Amino acid sequence: MNNIKACIFDLDGVIVDTAVYHYKAWKRLANELGFDFTEADNERLKGVSRMRSLEIVLQCGGITKTESEQKLLAAQKNAWYVEMINQMTPAEILPGAQEFVEACRAAGIKTALGSASKNSMTILEKLHITHLFDVIIDGNKVTKAKPDPEVFLKGAEELGIEPKYCVVFEDAIAGIEAAKAGGMKAVGIGKPDVLHEADLVVSGLDKMTLNKL
Repeated sequence: MNNIKACIFDLDGVIVDTAVYHYKAWKRLANELGFDFTEADNERLKGVSRMRSLEIVLQCGGITKTESEQKLLAAQKNAWYVEMINQMTPAEILPGAQEFVEACRAAGIKTALGSASKNSMTILEKLHITHLFDVIIDGNKVTKAKPDPEVFLKGAEELGIEPKYCVVFEDAIAGIEAAKAGGMKAVGIGKPDVLHEADLVVSGLDKMTLNKL
């Protein structure tokens, strides 16, 4: 780890798991439109933008909506989601996440958050961990979705660290691809058979140590 100067963390699936809230909000929307949306259906939404997710949900129900109706539905889903994340507590931080970020900082490694979510600040504040990141890059600061490396490159730039000295922690294939496209090392959080493009894969940050860096 002697040449690692910064660690950039995705939020969802790495620090906290908000996927369950996204699912509940999409399911509620589907139910109000008169059909069910299962967890198996929900797998298709992983790493997909909000509007594309809505298209998939509507496909599942065989429903067609105009563009303006789609915008209203997406806004409704997001309102329900925000309502739920506003109830989050620090107990929802994934095992080992806070400890590992703190260990990085104690070792003099810079830390950044790199998330496409526009609700990142709300979540960090609810979890009481905003102070753990030197730089926070979220959906309000970037325009391109992963696998475009914009979110991570912006993080490195704001930290003042060259990409080759950065390690990205990601749970999605698109995120690993984004890290690689940005010239960074990538640690996958999840299953090795899915995240095989990562330089290292662990099941969670509770299995990560500074030595592994």
